[in-house]
Amino acid sequence: MIDIPEAFVRQTVEREGEEGARWIAGLPVLVAELIGRWGCVLDGDVLHGGVGIVVPVVAPGHGAAVVKVSFPHPGNVHEPDAFAAWGGRGAVWLLARDDARFAMLLERVRAESLAEVVDMDEVALVAGRVSRRLAVDAPGGLPRMEGMTVQWEEELRLERDEFGNTVSERSFGAALATVRELGPDQPGLLVHGDLHARNILRAEREPWLAVDPKGWAGDPAYDGGTLLKALGVRLISLGDTGELRKAALRVLDVFSEAAGLDRERVGRWAHFHVVRAAFHGRRHGFRVAHGGPFLDHLDAFVEGFAEVLVPGRAKRP
Repeated sequence: MIDIPEAFVRQTVEREGEEGARWIAGLPVLVAELIGRWGCVLDGDVLHGGVGIVVPVVAPGHGAAVVKVSFPHPGNVHEPDAFAAWGGRGAVWLLARDDARFAMLLERVRAESLAEVVDMDEVALVAGRVSRRLAVDAPGGLPRMEGMTVQWEEELRLERDEFGNTVSERSFGAALATVRELGPDQPGLLVHGDLHARNILRAEREPWLAVDPKGWAGDPAYDGGTLLKALGVRLISLGDTGELRKAALRVLDVFSEAAGLDRERVGRWAHFHVVRAAFHGRRHGFRVAHGGPFLDHLDAFVEGFAEVLVPGRAKRP
């Protein structure tokens, strides 16, 4: 039987309550059944992310692999579909799947992520190149981004009603315009949906491979916004608005060129992501801060960051 990391147990129960506790209780037996069915041998300590565990194994005919099991959630349903469509192109290989139990057998890559690379240009360049490789025609049955836009607009309005002037009227209006104008105008490409630097890992078969996709059909420019939003924590030391704007524009430029995407669309999605993050911070805090002075500092930074990225401002003078 495997040992479930205590931090993962605590996070899951805090987030999911009794349902999470029941799922955790059955997880060791579930993993043992999967390992037996797929003929694998345990090969290391259990790792975890926010919603799932990763168990290193050796798989017959494949060598180093991992068994990944995620907490059952609608957001995890299409992860194996995305991996299957990519077929190892820019992402880890899907070796086997058990959709009913939200489990997959995946190619193993290194534990080092792109988030550990210091040079921001390199981060944006690598992420852009990975994004270009992932931009294949989306298979049928995936959630389409244009179908999400009504919900996104409703959420923005509700957050605005509750949290007032978290962002300026200009910034809020620009985020709504992005949803209305770019939301229905979607290509039919496979979108990762959460392509930040921690979800791009070093590998042997290719230098970098993506993990943890949402698996949507739509506009890959959305993923450039996800990347920049996540990189925001690196820019928090830039107290000067001009320097912050310059650094953000540089990331957008390098990513867009490497990914072969329209720079304006990437910038608009980036602004939308940061506006949503500003409201999320007011309600839930952030991964690195849930309360106290640092959270107040982060809230102020993200709100200012959104203002810097307002479409029309996020252009070179």
